Amino acid sequence: MVERSIRSAALSDYPRGALELIIVDDGSRDDTFFHMRHLRREFPELVRLVRFRGNRGKRAALLEGFEAARGEIVLTIDSDSEVEPSTVREMVKPFLADARVGAVAGRVAVLNRDSFISRMLEVQYALAFDFARAAQSVYRAVACCPGALSAFRRGVILPHLREWAQQQFLGRPVSHGEDQALTNIVLRAGYDTVYQSSAVVHTLAPTRYRQLSRMFVRWDRSYIVEGFSFAKFMLTAYRRDHRLLPIVGFAFSTLRVVSVFYLVLGLPALFDIHWRELLGVTLAMLVGASFTALYYLKIERSFRFLYGIAYALFSALCLQWILPWAMLTVRDERWGTR
Repeated sequence: MVERSIRSAALSDYPRGALELIIVDDGSRDDTFFHMRHLRREFPELVRLVRFRGNRGKRAALLEGFEAARGEIVLTIDSDSEVEPSTVREMVKPFLADARVGAVAGRVAVLNRDSFISRMLEVQYALAFDFARAAQSVYRAVACCPGALSAFRRGVILPHLREWAQQQFLGRPVSHGEDQALTNIVLRAGYDTVYQSSAVVHTLAPTRYRQLSRMFVRWDRSYIVEGFSFAKFMLTAYRRDHRLLPIVGFAFSTLRVVSVFYLVLGLPALFDIHWRELLGVTLAMLVGASFTALYYLKIERSFRFLYGIAYALFSALCLQWILPWAMLTVRDERWGTR
């Protein structure tokens, strides 16, 4: 997969003289570096390899790449992801159009649709980007530029990278949420973060429940930590325009925490609920899920939108424990997928 990832970036429709690929091996113990060397021989003028002797974490790997980069615009791409030929060019466009743009979020699509979970995630990812991030981009404050595909104005983040690499929360190092933390750096510096739907990366999605739950636990820990970080400056004059709507968005996302606590406190009542009431709640949830699923049908023209409805039920029945667990274990800095 790392070969496919590097080759997809190397074959980008972008001027060769303005493109460099810095590939960081974070202490892998399998044949990853073998494949990296193979691609360096294939694209010697583009590929630069960095290899850590041992695992130092994604932040250390990104720090190495950011400091080694010579260009002003730096893209981050995960090694289990493939970009389309036009992706790099499309990611750069917002920076060229507006000097106030400090970071760009690309569109993350599912590469593998080989399980029921990954098919549900295909719909969920589309809604998370073409719906949620597109809405945030209207007021130029995308809350999280994803690690799978993001671009940053290097001069904006470089002065803060050492502090970012050593970030702590409640006295413990923070190893997850590096993408959202970088986004907060850009926003705090007064720059805009936007979404570019025409820049697409295809990434491997979890196919089993255990993989999925670990990924969501990590994401929710990041959501908690970086939510606190954003709250520290969201009421200040950190930017000239569009300061109200990011606060409104933050308030609505915080309601999710309140709703989860309400659900946990109401669990005993579920055992006494009448079957008609349970049926009514289920139908209401299905109707709500249908609105977002139909949006997927509108943008993709595919009956795979039905997986979006299935995901709503799956989430309600199987994923509600994740946010409370993430809150209880927020100081756990382990990545969770090794």
